[in-house]
Amino acid sequence: MMDNNSIGISAFATSVPPYRVDLRQWCEWSNNSWDKTRAVIGESFRVPGVEQDVYTMAANAVVELIVRNDIDPRRIGYLALGTESSIDNATGAVIVRGLVDRVLASRGMARLARDCEVPEFKQACLAGVYGLKGALRYLAFDGAERLAIVVAADIAEYERGSSGEPTQGAGAVAMLLERDPKILTLDLRAAGSASTFRGLDFRKPFQRFCGQQPGPSGRLADFPVFNGKFSTACYVDETLSALDQLLTKRGGSHSRYFHEIEAVFMHRPYHKMPVTAWALGYLFALGADGAAGAAELDGYCAKAGVDPVALHAEMATLPTRAFESDFDGTVAEPYPLTAALMKSFREDPAYKAVVDDKMRLGSKPMMAMGNLYSAALPAWLAAGLEEAAKSGRDLAGKEMLLIGYGSGDASEAIPARVVPGWLAAAKRIHLAEALNPVVDLDKEQYEALHDGLPAPGITPRAPGIRITKVGDRRTGAFQDYGIAYYELGEPV
Repeated sequence: MMDNNSIGISAFATSVPPYRVDLRQWCEWSNNSWDKTRAVIGESFRVPGVEQDVYTMAANAVVELIVRNDIDPRRIGYLALGTESSIDNATGAVIVRGLVDRVLASRGMARLARDCEVPEFKQACLAGVYGLKGALRYLAFDGAERLAIVVAADIAEYERGSSGEPTQGAGAVAMLLERDPKILTLDLRAAGSASTFRGLDFRKPFQRFCGQQPGPSGRLADFPVFNGKFSTACYVDETLSALDQLLTKRGGSHSRYFHEIEAVFMHRPYHKMPVTAWALGYLFALGADGAAGAAELDGYCAKAGVDPVALHAEMATLPTRAFESDFDGTVAEPYPLTAALMKSFREDPAYKAVVDDKMRLGSKPMMAMGNLYSAALPAWLAAGLEEAAKSGRDLAGKEMLLIGYGSGDASEAIPARVVPGWLAAAKRIHLAEALNPVVDLDKEQYEALHDGLPAPGITPRAPGIRITKVGDRRTGAFQDYGIAYYELGEPV
């Protein structure tokens, strides 16, 4: 009998555009508060150049993963792309495969195996996690002797002047999965899942593209239709539901789990959102613990002026209700009584123990990366492991939790455990190096790249694979309209 619990992640590699928007400068351009922006959102975000698309970033990350970790490309039987920024409705991961093959061949290396599967996953920001689950299932069965790569890559963009503008970003994170992994195992049998259709939470209908002409990059403006406060409530509700399912499967004290795990990594649209959801998760865990959690909860209730009986009734609805499955134009707090406890909870020592201490690893680099959509959770995980390796923090045998989320919406909570000997592989992550070189943008340059146009004063020379032109031919004899042509530039 094969041990399907000994499957997981052995390596990470990251690719982000060099073009950076400093949020302090952005606040000056847009008359926003820097103190508030930094506390809630972060410090900067990246913008793709006209020579970049989601496929170039994904391929650059995969090549870096293969080369730095001395992977034999012929052993790779599964290459999955998780994204909501794919610009071809017929293919996706196979484009990444083609670009990777070109680079490998140019370096005298073997191409990826001909029988390599190339699925693409789409479920908003959860796409990368679904790719991970697919890879784990592949390795558990027909791909048991092979290697799998999952690359999560996205371009998060919002209209200028919208509430989402400071939460933009772009990048790709590639992960190597195999049996007897070198960094951490993932246990799907103990995982929790949740999904609910959310009317107008966050959508990207094709109707938005009508009348658009692709620019030099071939990308169309992909600004989502979203409702910020409602979307935040959806994130909280769905992640709470997935977490509740995981804890119910696990059995025992729900709240004790928050103290026992070493760290939690979550989907991170901006700095504050996962912090709020995880803190609320602890309060719900206390409610699930009955009399054992009541004393602590009652203390928060007393300080907040909340009726404990009404609070427990509200918490009891979590496993069965689907918050606002059809958006009707109003914004409601899904769990108002629980939310009312947050102020008193933040002032309690338990907050530091189960929130601050569990979410600290890797949080600083993420403040500088921006929102990576499907790549946000893998990037935070990679940053946390790299930070622990550099600081000498011993994680061997420690349990962590990964919580992914995709608007629209669905969530996955997957337990992970760091394996002995993880340090050597973690030292090859090099996420901090992937953030260089940096080209800081002024207002005019940012607005040009945001609009898909060349930035004044900047030569489009992002390292690695890049776009040279986009086809415009639609004759009967030959068609390439909207299809990008690529070249192999300087190594990443």
